Amino acid sequence: MLFDSIPETHKAVFREQTKLLGLSANDLSSLLYKFGGTDKHILEAVRIEFVRIIALGITGFDAPLLKSGIEESLTALETLKVVLNPYLQKNKGNAADVDFFLNQSISYLKENPDFETFNRLEFLTTCIFPLQNHFEKWVKTSGLGDNKSVVLNYNAKNIFSKNALNDRAFSGAKGKNSREEIILGKKLFSEPLLSGNGQKSCMSCHNSDNYFMDGLAKAVGFDQKTFVKRNTPTLLYSKYQHSQFWDGRAKTLEDQIENVIQDPLEMNGKISDILTKLNAEKYYQKSFQKAFSKKSTDKITDKEIYRAIASYVETLNPYNSPFDQYMAGKKNALTENQIAGFNLFMGKAQCATCHFAPLFNGLIPPLYKLTEFEVLGTTKTDNLEKPENDPDDGRFTFRPIKFYKGAFKTPTVRNSAKTAPYMHNGAFQSLETLMEFYNQGGGAGMGLSVPSQTLSTVKLNLTDQEKKDIIAFLNALTDDLTNL
Repeated sequence: MLFDSIPETHKAVFREQTKLLGLSANDLSSLLYKFGGTDKHILEAVRIEFVRIIALGITGFDAPLLKSGIEESLTALETLKVVLNPYLQKNKGNAADVDFFLNQSISYLKENPDFETFNRLEFLTTCIFPLQNHFEKWVKTSGLGDNKSVVLNYNAKNIFSKNALNDRAFSGAKGKNSREEIILGKKLFSEPLLSGNGQKSCMSCHNSDNYFMDGLAKAVGFDQKTFVKRNTPTLLYSKYQHSQFWDGRAKTLEDQIENVIQDPLEMNGKISDILTKLNAEKYYQKSFQKAFSKKSTDKITDKEIYRAIASYVETLNPYNSPFDQYMAGKKNALTENQIAGFNLFMGKAQCATCHFAPLFNGLIPPLYKLTEFEVLGTTKTDNLEKPENDPDDGRFTFRPIKFYKGAFKTPTVRNSAKTAPYMHNGAFQSLETLMEFYNQGGGAGMGLSVPSQTLSTVKLNLTDQEKKDIIAFLNALTDDLTNL
């Protein structure tokens, strides 16, 4: 509203918001009453701030239109230097290395202040990643290390490492998934007995030969005559989110699997019939006994079916794309165009303000405890010359709050070069057209009425070459699925 052509029209709202800010500010001092923070808590906050700078700061997340992310990141690091100085003075260890890379990171930001031309890949790999690594070594030697994060794994080399996020934070399982459980889940994933007609399985729509999706705008329904309501997304990296389905109506993979199996439009499975069939087969009797440490007299349960399939889906995280190889140290894994595309993705194009690093999905940094939903004003078709509103209300259907009207979960763009068509309605057939949709500022940017659009309506003004470079980067996020 501040950037509206006539901001004065929003005076009443501004007055209300200012009042709320004032009331909140007055409460800040009460939060410090009997504050029990320790040195370990402060250093934990430093760790989290590093992640915030990487995933939010240099992307301009807090104020995309101001393009002040580099300046804000500089201020954040200069503040961290003040906070860390007494600790580094007291616990020498390898404090000199921490201080060196902290100064190097600050200098890089000072010397390269322009938001749109800032080389984020160089800054990450030569400045802040080494800073994090030396900081972790110093924390361990100082005895002040205390990993309080539920999600972040501070032992990882960097935020893009395969082990950067703790798997258990995203699983419905109480313990580690056993090999037997995963093998059973993979078998059930392609088992037509789970459907009402014995002909359809999870694999029917999430085809492993097609990057775990079907290549259709919308999946073919159970009766083979109709289509389901929305596009079939890839299952790759689907464990790394806190909501399932495009509208987020399921909280866990188990909930999603149960919903799909029993949905009359999808697999139309009757759980009592399914259990009867599985309990009658010796293979499944023995497999469930091994996977869940059951007695030979124990019957297979529906919850075990969902957990087994979820255990398999939770393994579909290859992390072996050219981009991942580059971040692991293979510096010839990316082309110059792909590097330029990454920098645009994380900067000028504002892609990373919704598709957050490292999964490039809606998992919100720096704590990664929530999954984001966005209103893009997605059009009914990919004819951008004659755009039409899509009628799907998205998350609003089961959460009738006005700002959820047309809201959908932000999916990962990893493997997006292989998973067309795009969007919840499968309307976009190519990355080129999809890039132009964002370049125009989404539906509202093209003149459609989208009152709750969260995507900025300001045109990105990307050149043709810049759009090509971003698509080149998206191609660099393509995994090799040979060993899945």
